Order: sequence, then structure tokens, then C-alpha cells
Amino acid sequence: MSSTSLPRRGALGALAALAGGLAFAQGSAPRTVRIGYQKSSTLIAVLRLQGTLEQRLAPLGVSLSWHEFTSGLPLLEALNLDNLDFSADVADTVPVFAQAAGARLSFVAQEAPSPTAQAILVRSDSPLKTVAELKGKRVGFAKAAGAHYLLIAALEKAGLSFADITPAYLTPADGRAAFERGAIDAWVVWDPFLSAAQVQANARVLADGTGLASYTRYYLASTRFAQARPDVLNVIYAELERTGRWVKAQPKEAAALLAPFWGLDPAIVERANARRSYAVRAATPQNIAEQQKIADAFFAEKLLPRRVDALDIGLFQPQG
Repeated sequence: MSSTSLPRRGALGALAALAGGLAFAQGSAPRTVRIGYQKSSTLIAVLRLQGTLEQRLAPLGVSLSWHEFTSGLPLLEALNLDNLDFSADVADTVPVFAQAAGARLSFVAQEAPSPTAQAILVRSDSPLKTVAELKGKRVGFAKAAGAHYLLIAALEKAGLSFADITPAYLTPADGRAAFERGAIDAWVVWDPFLSAAQVQANARVLADGTGLASYTRYYLASTRFAQARPDVLNVIYAELERTGRWVKAQPKEAAALLAPFWGLDPAIVERANARRSYAVRAATPQNIAEQQKIADAFFAEKLLPRRVDALDIGLFQPQG
């Protein structure tokens, strides 16, 4: 099992670090499947730490390599350029940006919504009490992340537009630093970074996704890989589904496993996991309906170069 950590590189650096991957061939053995993930990829992190996925894929002649990204957008860029085979979960906004760039990707699975697992935060001593008061303020968040859409939706509900704030595109690590030193007035982020900021920095929630953004996370593969190795994806899907049930059924054990990997106290991890559904299911036209609303919102704010048909994406159907 190998690991490549890319905590502070942009998309180009990430792609360069992943260059030289094995050319795809279904009949080759052993085959190294390249999996991209980010810190919030809980179920993939559990599978990696437990070694379960390697064991299940070994009979197929498959081994794994692991590649960490700071956020979802560079992860899907790498997937689109065939520098990854499979992407751990990314927020529902990220595939929309990838589609706008012409990516040929397929949804492998979806986690049921977790609207409270992302939020707009302010410092405990901030005078801001409502989203409407963000007008003219500097707000930090990761571009194309679920937090980005949450901010747009919250501003719209408050009678504002994206142009009414000053955006600061920041990775979670940089966002936390800027938030603590007062370089931004508000920070929009997801778990486990959300829970860590609440506990460690006494951050206050201005608004979460309730009634604004479902925050559905997707697992993806390149369309080429999905078509050529459904056997591999069936195993991954089954393990994700099983692991999701385990994390919810054994919260303390899951938190103890993830805590050193995330560098967080187990209590923070357990708090973060309580807000995620981890209910893995197939992506269908019916349960990806909000994707079109997200795409239209970003296009209306001139953040997408073209309109996107949210259903114009591959849908992998797992076989039991």
C-alpha cells in the first residue's frame, strides 16, 4: 500500500505528482488502482486504515495506491486526466465544475444528504449575527466545494448575491489560519474541519445547510474505468456501503480509528461523524435532482463557463 500526500499543491502540482501511472488494461495483473481522497473522505479513510479494500480486491489481481488532495476540485481534475481511477467522496458541487470543463466521469455511489455537516462560521467575538450582515465582508471557503454552494444559497435567502461579499478562495488549512487571525470575517467549511473549529477555536455557526443545501457527497470514477472494470467498482461499492453502516453503529470505535489519521481528538471526530449520514446508495436520476439546481446557481453567478446538464454524466449501477 503506497501513499502520496499532496496537502498544499494546486491542481497542476497534484497532476504532476501522479503522472506516470500504469496504462489501463483490464487483463493486466497485478493492476494498481489509483484512489484519490481528501481529509473528509471518512469511509475511504476507514477502509485504508483497516486494509479491508486491499483484501477484497486481491482475488481480482488488484492492488491500490492512495493519493491525498486538499479539496475536491483538483481531485476530479486528476481523475478526468486519467491520473486517478477512482475518487473518494466529493461534495455535490464539485462534479458540476468538472462537467463544465468537459470531464467524462461516472457517479459510482452517493451518500445521502448531510446538511448540518457544513456551515458558515464566525469567531465567537464577531459582531455578525445574520447572513445578511456578510454584505461587504471577506468570506473564506474552498472554490467549488459544497461550502461554496452553501454560501451562494445562504446569501440568496438573505437577499444578497455573491457579488455582495469579497470571496477568499482558501484550502481548509489556510482557511482555518486566516479565520483565527482575523484575516477573513467568516469561514464556510465542512466536517471534520467544522467540528474542529467549533471545539478548538470556539467558532460560532451563522448558518448551516438546513433548508439551504443538502450536502450530498459523490464517489466517482473515470467513465473509461467504470466501463472497463465494473468488477472492481462493485467491490468498492459494497465495502463503502458496509463501512458506512459500521461507522454509524460503532461511533466511538470509528472515532478512535480516525483520530490519529486526522490529527484530531476522538471527541471531535465523533462529533463530526454524527452529522454525516454515511448512507451509501446508488446514484440515480431521481436522487441527483439537486445537481441541476446547483449547476444553475453557479452559472447564474457567472462562476461556470457554460450551462451544465447535471444528468449528462455516467451512472454506475452496482450489482449485488
